[in-house]
Formats: sequence, C-alpha cells, structure tokens
Amino acid sequence: MKLKKILVLVRCLCLTVIIISSCKQKDSVIEKVIKKPNVVFILADDLGVNDLSYTGSSYYETPSIDRIANEGVVFNQGYAACQVCSPSRASIMTGQFAASHGITDWIGAASGIQWRNQGRNTKLLPASYKHELDQNSLTLAEAMKQGGYKTFFAGKWHLGDAPSTPENNGFDINIGGWKVGSPRGGYYAPWENPKLMAKHDGESLTMRLAQETADFITDNKDTTFFAFLSFYAVHGPIQTTEDKWSKYRNKAEKQGIPDSGFVMERVLPIRTVQDNPVYAGLVETMDDAVGLVLDKLKELNLDENTIIVFTSDNGGVASGDAFSTSNLPLRGGKGYQWEGGIREPYFIKIPTLKNLPKTIDYSVSGVDFYPTLMDLTGVQFKPTQKIDGISLVPLLKGESVESRALFWHYPHYGNQGGEPVSIIRRDEWKLIHYWEDGRDELYNLTNDPAEKQNVLAGNTDVVTKLRTELDTYLSSVNANIPQIDSTYDAVLAKKQYENRRTKMLQSLEKQRKNFLNKNFKPNVNWYDSKLTKD
Repeated sequence: MKLKKILVLVRCLCLTVIIISSCKQKDSVIEKVIKKPNVVFILADDLGVNDLSYTGSSYYETPSIDRIANEGVVFNQGYAACQVCSPSRASIMTGQFAASHGITDWIGAASGIQWRNQGRNTKLLPASYKHELDQNSLTLAEAMKQGGYKTFFAGKWHLGDAPSTPENNGFDINIGGWKVGSPRGGYYAPWENPKLMAKHDGESLTMRLAQETADFITDNKDTTFFAFLSFYAVHGPIQTTEDKWSKYRNKAEKQGIPDSGFVMERVLPIRTVQDNPVYAGLVETMDDAVGLVLDKLKELNLDENTIIVFTSDNGGVASGDAFSTSNLPLRGGKGYQWEGGIREPYFIKIPTLKNLPKTIDYSVSGVDFYPTLMDLTGVQFKPTQKIDGISLVPLLKGESVESRALFWHYPHYGNQGGEPVSIIRRDEWKLIHYWEDGRDELYNLTNDPAEKQNVLAGNTDVVTKLRTELDTYLSSVNANIPQIDSTYDAVLAKKQYENRRTKMLQSLEKQRKNFLNKNFKPNVNWYDSKLTKD
C-alpha cells in the first residue's frame, strides 16, 4: 500500500515537472514571437542609385548590398530628402523635409556675405540655414530609446557640433561620429577622428566601422537594439587598395575604355561613364563591410528578427568633388536638382512580415523612415516636431496610399553644379523652381525619367497647381530664400564658364586616363592598407 502511494506521488511530481516545463517552453516561444524586432539602419554617403550591381551597374560589384535588395523590398522611386548630405541626414533623424527642420545645406557651407567673401561669383547669395539639429525635436534614435531599444551609432554624423552630437540625440554609444562630413586623413589609418582611434597603421576605416557595429550586435544579442551604421564611404577623398584598383583597372580595360568620359552639364563638366577603378574599389570595400554585418546577424541567428534598411544620403558624385561616378540614364548627380542628385537605393528587409511585395513604385523619401520604423517596431512616440513622412507599412501590406507631394528646398549653390532651387514631386510630375530668375521646369517622370524634355508649355494647369502647392508649403515653414548679390559680375562669370568648359574638361579627361594607366601611382597614403598589424 505504501509503495502504491509512493508511485502515485512520483507520477504527480513528474506530471507537475512536465507541466511547468511545458509552460516555460510556451512562455519562451511567446516571448520569442512578441519580442520587438531589432533594427540595423545602413546609410551610405554619396552612393548613387545606379552604383550597385542590383540596380544595373556592370562595373561595380556589390553582392552584399544586393542581398538586402534580393531578400527585402525595393522602392523603385526612393529619394533622399536633399541633394547634399546634412539635410538628408537630418530628415532621417526628424522625419521632416529640409525646409521644415531648417538644415538646408551641408553644415559648414558658406552663406550670405560669407559666400561672396570666399571669392564666389554668383547671381544670388545663398540663404542662411541651421547648423545643428533642433534639440527640441524628438529624433528617431530618441524615439527608439524611449521604446526600450539599446541604441548605437557608428560613422559619419555631420549634424552639428556639441551639443548636437549622437550622444545628445538618443544614441547610447557613438563610434566615430563628429562634426565633419568626410574622412579626415583618409580611409586608411592614421586618420583624424577624436571619436575613433585607429588600432594600427593601414587599418580600413570602413571595415572598422562595420566591425564595431558587429561587436555591438554581439554584445547586445540578448537585448533589443537599434544600430545605425553611417559610412563615410563613398565620399571623397576616394581611396582603395592596390589589389582592388588593379582588379577594376583590368575590368575597365576588358569592357573597353571610351575615348571620352565627360561632357559639359549646365554649370560643370559631368562624368558619363562608370570606369573609375579607385572609386570602384571604394564601393566594393563598403560592400565588404556590409557583408561583415549581415554575416554577424546570421551567425547569431538574429537575421530572422532584424529589420535592415539600406539607403544613401544623396546622388553619386558625377560633378565636383572627385567626379567619381555616372548616374546615367538619370540626369545630374550629388548637388543637382535632377533625379541623379536625389534618387537613391531604398531597400528595407523585414523578415518579421511575410508575403511582402518585391518592388514598390510609389514615390518615397528619407522622411518616411521615421514613421515606418515606429510602425514596424510598435514603438509609441510623441514627437514635438510635425512629421512630414508617412508610414510605408500599408504599402508593404499591398494597400493603396493616397497621392502626396514630396518637397525639396535647396536655396544654395552646390559644389557640384547644383543651382538654388525648390522642388515638388506629385505622382508623375516634378516641378523645379529656380530662384535665380524665377523660371520653372516641369518633367513627366513616367514618360521621361532622364528629364530630357521640359514640358512646361502645354501643361499650364499642372504648373499652376504644383507651384501653388510648393509656395504654400514653403510659406508655411518660413523657408529661407537666397538674396540677389549686387556685386555679381556677368562678364567674369562667362569667362569662368569657358574655363570649366575647356581647361577643366581636358584636365578631367587626363586624370581619368591616368587612373586607368597600368603604371598609375597613387598618393603615398593610399596603399597603407598593405601594412600589417604590429
């Protein structure tokens, strides 16, 4: 009898253990299901929409970035919020168009009388602009932090000096983000960055930023994190390793090197071919860095619960700076008002949602990332600023979204040839208003994505509607506009243009051929990456 009671007691204990174990397993499964997704936001600098294998480049090789596109959703009409960097980055952080947050040029650019004092000869004096994020705005990182996310930033900031730092705008950790917009000292150590010391001479800045991001992910694999990897690449100065230069020099030769690689755009010469082996190597290194992060997510089994965003802050540099790439068939490039200056790779991988469309043609902007990520992560946010962007989740679910206008306001002269303009795009129509003389250009982007034909004539109703909407928006945010420069010298301006059309064009062609010469010798600090660690 005692034995029977003991057996019954044992059975009860075993059943209790099984039930408790089962409940714990169920709780674990539930916790895994309801855990908010991690977010990795990857922002390239100056990468053109056609600078990827995925988007049609036959010269650059980007298998890792292509993975994000192939495994995610591609927005075919993706835009940066400005044709230069700081405004676009501020728009991502605030969800606002540039005229709304007030940072309308890259921070550090001269405006007003200072522009003239730098020896500039233009019809207008560029408008004043804010030089840092509004500290009263709730940034994307601050919203994510309030939502329980561990936040991390690595790379280019260029949104102001203290107090406008990553640390003061929602990021728990900042690696390498400070006031400057380019990699001072170059892409290979020794570089100059008070927020990131090199580990050894020759170290790659691009790969180091990716490794720091991967290390953060490893350290926080059991938490919920928001990692913002903001490359300095592929901003100038363009540099690469000897091996990559050789690879792409040979590839250019195999594909056939055209006699000419530049033509004259409205203000400056512009590159028409993708055959710069130095730039190509820089692009591939950034792609290698993206691959490092993607591989770490997969290694830690985090890839199925991590949203990945990939985009750029403006178009590829076809004029000015390093004249690095061609954005054809799109017109223009970084700094320009045409599609080559503002169209971007715009990829979002969302493994937590199923049956997503492969591509979406609705026009989207950098201002949309903020509300979209809030929607995808379930983070409740109460920004003090008015959000101009919209959540793209309805589009991802296959639902229709109302027509809306996108705005750009760049009352400045770009170093790359861009002119002071304001722009509105609604549906297939894009209107550009020029502040120098008040003229407008109108393009039907469905019929003419290369913006070859100004269809202003014959579309009076469209022009009137778009100009009214654009003017109303600019007035509502008290947008600053450029002023006439009374010292403008038209005769000198004509001489300067002729010099760019002749001497500069010839110099660029010579430099292009030099990069492709078998005996090309770079600056002494380019190939420091061959050095080994001490």
